[in-house]
Amino acid sequence: MPLEQIVVLAIVQGITEFLPISSSGHLILIPELTNWSDQGLVTDVMVHVGSLFAILAYFWRDIVQLIIGFFELLRFKWNDRSRLAAYIILATIPAVIAGLFLKSIGFFEQIRGIQIVAWNAIIFGILLYVSDRYGQKLYSMFEMKLPQAMVIGVAQALALIPGTSRSGITITAARFLGFKREEAARFSFLLGAPAMAGAGILIYLDILERGESIPIGSIYAAILSFFSAILAIAFLMSIVKRMSFLPFVIYRLLLGIGLLYIAYT
Repeated sequence: MPLEQIVVLAIVQGITEFLPISSSGHLILIPELTNWSDQGLVTDVMVHVGSLFAILAYFWRDIVQLIIGFFELLRFKWNDRSRLAAYIILATIPAVIAGLFLKSIGFFEQIRGIQIVAWNAIIFGILLYVSDRYGQKLYSMFEMKLPQAMVIGVAQALALIPGTSRSGITITAARFLGFKREEAARFSFLLGAPAMAGAGILIYLDILERGESIPIGSIYAAILSFFSAILAIAFLMSIVKRMSFLPFVIYRLLLGIGLLYIAYT
């Protein structure tokens, strides 16, 4: 894999993972719109691992509280920390189940196409607009109830389809449920950490079973993705209190329309 492809993949992943515009969709588009060969799922997951470490670094205070909450949960101590830890664990289950099932039937190798990215960019972009335009701003993350957490968790499972956007669909669900923009984004990012970690572990185990090693280019891409992801998180968290998600909706619509034009001409 050429150096320029590694750099582009890392930057695109880091930026798009945390903006509601679909990182996996953009990763699929890169080889579609260039002469580069498809980087494959291993590289896709490695750049997601870089984004995972960005979450851990940026939200380290929240992560520490969640770890404390997890151990309090093991001691049957119920408070804001342990409740949130329990909700994140439970809300991760739908994506894990869906991911394992879809992987077992070879789903991910069959849907790396430009048309599906285009339609999902449009459809879920419209849903993001509706949720942000009409959703109330009532709740903080610590006011979340189990049914709400599970709805967001089920929504996260939909992000396994390229073009959906994991952050976009979970923020959309949270806004429909009445969570404030910044709280919706914050919970979305924290919820993404177990999902990214699980995907990385599964791919690594597959590599071990095949007796292969992770390509050095994929490791470099993960490192670069970490730094671009940090910037993307900081950018989104700084603007969600002051503006709506409309600019991202417009981007998604233009992206989807442009891709449909490319696909059918």
